[in-house]
Amino acid sequence: MQEFLNYLRFADGFHMWGAVARMFLAVICGGVIGIERERKRRPAGFRTHILICLGASLTMITSQYIYLELKLFTDLARLGAQVIAGIGFIGAGTIIVTKRRQVKGLTTAAGLWTSAIVGLAIGAGYFEAALITTVLVLVVELVLSRFEYFIMSTARTVHLYIEYKETEALNQMTDYMRGHSVSVTDLQITKSGAATRNPCAIFSLELPRKLTHDKLMTALAEIEGVVSVEEL
Repeated sequence: MQEFLNYLRFADGFHMWGAVARMFLAVICGGVIGIERERKRRPAGFRTHILICLGASLTMITSQYIYLELKLFTDLARLGAQVIAGIGFIGAGTIIVTKRRQVKGLTTAAGLWTSAIVGLAIGAGYFEAALITTVLVLVVELVLSRFEYFIMSTARTVHLYIEYKETEALNQMTDYMRGHSVSVTDLQITKSGAATRNPCAIFSLELPRKLTHDKLMTALAEIEGVVSVEEL
């Protein structure tokens, strides 16, 4: 097994089969990471992660080819460093800020950046670290996402986007919060929403321990004149 890994790591010199094996492994690792994003219909999915991981892998293979085959003695990490910096442009394209102050795409951007580094590790021949990182990325995105949801659902700080028809509805909402010891730390009101032309409010709240997110949102949604209640 060790001899085979040394063969793939170009221990005896550069050869095409080792490069092909690395590129196929990059396709597999990038695809595995991208499948989870694709299932959640994120902007960067299956093919995007594959291409990034494959491109990063080829970058490191090229660096080694220049050194081992062309005998041009240069910094082998230089091309890889440019990949780490350059991937930021692609990652930034997946991050958006909605009209409701929601920031979306951060996890996808982080996944793209990690996928690129996995590709660099594969291209450099560090297969063990690349495979372990791929598994850990899946654990973070599939398992820890549930833990993150639990933390958010039990947090005392909550941000709500509420659309309503009349000012009286806003008064009733504030009365309900005051009566249930909900502290309003910030409030932003817009005259109308882009789609429905109803007034909108963004509340930043501190909840007492006895009041859950779902209970608060259900109570506010039942107030006459409230169109929708969403947690940001």
